[in-house]
Amino acid sequence: MAQLLSPWRWLALPLSLALLVGGGAARADGEDHERARKALEAGEVLPLKTILERVERDYPGQVMDVELEREHEGRSERWIYKVKVLRTGGTLVKLKVDAREGSVLGSKSRNHPPAGER
Repeated sequence: MAQLLSPWRWLALPLSLALLVGGGAARADGEDHERARKALEAGEVLPLKTILERVERDYPGQVMDVELEREHEGRSERWIYKVKVLRTGGTLVKLKVDAREGSVLGSKSRNHPPAGER
């Protein structure tokens, strides 16, 4: 199992920085990090490990970026994981994942040709 998780270790710093992003606007203050930590402790969001396992199952490839954001819809708010996955063949998939349920709310993909074909 440790071997399976080792590729995700490199996400620790980018994820820590991504946790500082809130409401679509980058704010590098401890308040956003603290809100994200409290949301995890309160069960408002699933752990990143759980999200990545689900993403890997349905969208195999290399995770390139992860962000945890607070999204506002009218009077309601919810946590969203935004995950970018580079799939075999060069397709970049951007996923919007409900942080509480782990379900994919939407996806966008873009095909990137290999470097030699540009």
